[in-house]
Amino acid sequence: MVKPLVSLIIPTYNESANVHTLIPEVERHLKGIAHELIIVDDNSPDGTWKIAKTFKNVRVIRRIGERGLATAVMRGFKEAKADVIGVMDADLSHPPSKLPELLQPLLRKTHEVVIGSRLIKGGAVEEWPFIRKMTSWGGRLLARPLTPVKDIMSGFFFFRKSVIQGVELKPVGYKILLEILVKGHYQHAIEIPFVFRNREVGHSKLNANEYWNYVKHLVRLYTWKLFKV
Repeated sequence: MVKPLVSLIIPTYNESANVHTLIPEVERHLKGIAHELIIVDDNSPDGTWKIAKTFKNVRVIRRIGERGLATAVMRGFKEAKADVIGVMDADLSHPPSKLPELLQPLLRKTHEVVIGSRLIKGGAVEEWPFIRKMTSWGGRLLARPLTPVKDIMSGFFFFRKSVIQGVELKPVGYKILLEILVKGHYQHAIEIPFVFRNREVGHSKLNANEYWNYVKHLVRLYTWKLFKV
């Protein structure tokens, strides 16, 4: 079996209505690039993992007794066989059509981290309520001293495996990219614009608890940066 060039991790929980569309679209846009698609599912009551298993060339990891996006993605990192690792959401907010563009800087070895960005020219959010826009702005402001990257909250990104080798990742909540940007080993990161689409089916996992987790995550990262503990 040929070793994949890219491992794409998609964490899922109750996304049965979306994986039908997402998986074929991902496969279509990654055609010609040796890859593996890893679905990490937290034992979804709606049977997301069962549906994912019906597709060829998809590796499904069903976690029982464990929940949370951060730990699901971390499990995917451990399982990934390729030297280039990516993460995207299962709710179709991240366009599969952007995958080849995000991968090019990594496959050409000009950058070690590539981020799908909503906050640079050409990027946008389809539609967000005012309160979510304000909390997002506030969250970015709080993290600004940690990294020059604009869209530190993006969940659509790729990096070379060497970036996290020997790094102890301890993300809290959803912002795994920020953990990688602060602790990872890399010289060149690039943001590529995309338009974030609103979820059409299912329910968002974002809630007040996740905002609190983000604050705790920032405290951990500032402490680590200051004292490397």
